[in-house]
Amino acid sequence: MKRREFLKDLTVGSLMLRISPHLLAQASNYPDLAVIEGESPSLITKEAVKYLGGMQRFIAKGDKVLVKPNIGWDRKPEQAACTNPDVIKTLVELCLEAGAKEVKVMDNPCNPARRTYVRSGIQKAAKKAGAKVPLPNKHKLKKLAIHGDSIKDWEVYTDFVEADKIINAPIAKTHSLSRVTLGMKNWLGAIGGNRNQLHQNLDLAVIDLAAFFKPVLTVLDAYRMLIRNGPQGGRISDTKLQKTVIAGIDYVAVDAMGATLFGINPKELRFLPLAQQKGHGEFDLEKLKIEKRTI
Repeated sequence: MKRREFLKDLTVGSLMLRISPHLLAQASNYPDLAVIEGESPSLITKEAVKYLGGMQRFIAKGDKVLVKPNIGWDRKPEQAACTNPDVIKTLVELCLEAGAKEVKVMDNPCNPARRTYVRSGIQKAAKKAGAKVPLPNKHKLKKLAIHGDSIKDWEVYTDFVEADKIINAPIAKTHSLSRVTLGMKNWLGAIGGNRNQLHQNLDLAVIDLAAFFKPVLTVLDAYRMLIRNGPQGGRISDTKLQKTVIAGIDYVAVDAMGATLFGINPKELRFLPLAQQKGHGEFDLEKLKIEKRTI
């Protein structure tokens, strides 16, 4: 069954259930969040997914998977404006090992994609792992009903709705408008149109988009974070080597945990309490089962 069919015909037992990701996580014995620290971006990514039950919990044999990194800026990995390429390479490998028929890695960058895909290191790493890495194609944009409070409809790249499963793989960065950009804001890279319009009510916009795309898993790259002059930075001095990956089904919880890496109380980020009120997840970390490990 294609992901687009899931959106029309949701069934009990599917990871695409229209229920809170937090409740879905609580239905198992696995932690809500895996927070893993270590020297290798690849190893901490593997360890985080392992503690959540392994990639086979999320990806079934024959699935077409889309991994959504942040490839927004013409920056090198050490500048921490784009997701670490080793994190993406590892996620692709894990999906294929779990039986995925196809894995795509794609984003709609702010800078020209032909530059960002190469300079970020993501294109080379993802292809080496066996993924397809298509450039955003305006001919594959389709206006779809988002059914959000802020976004009623918008142009979406059909690559995302045609995938059976989506994994969100953002990087942790500061942002001039939203203070930070983590998982929920990463969905602006899955759409076309005049995205600047969404900045007028950004908190509601990111909630609407996250609820529409419904990732089965969110893996937040905080190996090297951008702590100043986000979202594109430019200087190594703007970054911090955190050596951490945060993974979970509940994308609200992932963003809440990510906020703490910047010394921010999650309740200070308006989109997190709002997302919880709408039933999309849990931002109160004290209510979550969190597995923390250093490897």
